[in-house]
Amino acid sequence: MKFFVDTANLDQIREAYSLGILDGVTTNPSLMAKEGIRGTNNIMQHYVDICNIVEGPVSAEVLSTDFDGMMREAEELAELHQHIVVKIPMVKDGIQAIKALSENGIKTNCTLVFSAGQAILAAKAGATYVSPFIGRIDDSGVDGLLLIEQIVRIYQNYAFETEVLAASIRNTLHIIKCAEIGADVVTSPLSSILGLLYHPLTDLGVAKFVEDSKKMI
Repeated sequence: MKFFVDTANLDQIREAYSLGILDGVTTNPSLMAKEGIRGTNNIMQHYVDICNIVEGPVSAEVLSTDFDGMMREAEELAELHQHIVVKIPMVKDGIQAIKALSENGIKTNCTLVFSAGQAILAAKAGATYVSPFIGRIDDSGVDGLLLIEQIVRIYQNYAFETEVLAASIRNTLHIIKCAEIGADVVTSPLSSILGLLYHPLTDLGVAKFVEDSKKMI
C-alpha cells in the first residue's frame, strides 16, 4: 500500500520524505489556504516546490466545475511538473474531463467520491486514482470503510486499472483497515501516519533496554 501525505505544509512533506515512507502528496485549496498560500502564481509555485521534494505523484486540484474550465486548468497544472496528477471533482463535466485528459496522457485523481456508482464512472472514464472520502462518510453515520471494500471488490471484478486512494483519513485505525481491505493508496495527515509508530509495549521495551544498558556501563 502506498502512503500519500495530505497537506500543503512543506516541513511535514520533508519529514515524511525523510522517513523513507512517502510515496506521494495530495493537497487542495483548503490546505493551501491553511498554509497562507494565496494567489495563482504563488499556488502554482507551491505545487512545484512540493514536486521538488516528492519522488512521486502530487495531486493538484482544479477550481472550475465546467468542462472547459477544468480542461484549461488541468493542462496548466500538468505542465508544471511531471509528478502532477490533476484532481477533478466527481461531477458530470468532471467525468468528461477525466476521459479527455486520460486520452491525452494526463494523470487524474477523481475526488469527492462517496458512492460505488461514482467510483465505477471514474474508472470507466480512465481516472488514474479515485478518492473515496472515508471520514466524511463516517460523519454522515455510514461506515466509510465499507465503501472502500465495495470499490476494491468491483475494481477487482473487472480489472479496472484505476487505483483506490482512500482519503479523508482520520486516524491510524483507518489506515490499518484500508490495508486489510486492499486499498492501493491512503492519503492522510502526517500525524495519522506517525501514529503507526507507537505502541505502549514498544515504549516500555525501549525504556527497559535503556535502563539495562546503563547497568552494563
